[in-house]
Amino acid sequence: MTTIAVIAEARSGHLKKPSLEAVTAAKELAEKAGGATVTALIVGSGLGAAKQELAASGADHVVAIDSEALANYSGDGYAKVLVDALKELAPAAILAAHSAMGRDLAPRIAAALDTGLVSDATALHFEGGKYGATKPVFAGKAYKKSMFDSQPFMATIRPNNWEAHTGGSADVKDASTSLSAGDLKAVVKELIAAATDRVPLQEASVVVAGGRGLKGPEHFHLVEELAAAFGPGVAAVGASRAVVDAGWREHREQVGQTGKVVSPTLYIAIGISGAIQHLAGMRTSRYIVAINKDANAPIFKEADWGIVGDAFEVVPALTDAVKSAVG
Repeated sequence: MTTIAVIAEARSGHLKKPSLEAVTAAKELAEKAGGATVTALIVGSGLGAAKQELAASGADHVVAIDSEALANYSGDGYAKVLVDALKELAPAAILAAHSAMGRDLAPRIAAALDTGLVSDATALHFEGGKYGATKPVFAGKAYKKSMFDSQPFMATIRPNNWEAHTGGSADVKDASTSLSAGDLKAVVKELIAAATDRVPLQEASVVVAGGRGLKGPEHFHLVEELAAAFGPGVAAVGASRAVVDAGWREHREQVGQTGKVVSPTLYIAIGISGAIQHLAGMRTSRYIVAINKDANAPIFKEADWGIVGDAFEVVPALTDAVKSAVG
């Protein structure tokens, strides 16, 4: 039977949300292809919890490659073991999340398998026996549809474009590898990460972003308070490039063509004019709310709802309304 493979990703022992979305996308594609099976593959060390989460993700089969040598991500190491597993599996299509790891790993695998790759896909297709995908191009102003004449078809999918569905209980196979740290071109000795309980920007269901209209970094608490009002693990804080360049916020919060590309269910732009660079990073959001005192700001052309008013008056009122709605 035809198989669609999903390359899953774990962090701190647990499955990442975009990987669950990739399984959902694979299941939908499998139905279009006439009932193909979905096999999820995951690589790392200490994968016990991640394997169980993946088994309940809706996939039909799970293959786990657990090795101490692969405890930290290694592009060449992960690619080698996954290419070996994929050659044995011989899938018709391969999907991965368009995460930092996916953007690095997928091209390596595509090259090794001598196939093409559609990156940052927002839709998947099966037509006339061929697999394909659609992705935004020209800073999100147009979409390009690509169909593959050969297999395996391969794509990375944009986070938050599929709603993760869980259910079922897949069989889990533990695969072995002879790979050792000595086989890797580079070895990660230590990871130093800032302690935070914030949801990653590209995985958030809601993004609240601020721009120069806030007049200074001391007013960004308005953005943070609105994001917090949605509850834990729901909203993330974003910023425009001008704000980051001015040193008000860290680059990891920048939304735009040279920052993060996000596609949340809800995007709230506060004091952001809507330069093309910024729109490229958020125009695929499902719903966009713009708050700006300039009624002619370009952001209103992209917004589903616009509020023309002073952010220092509007945002506190909106925060109170969200708190009441969330309860």
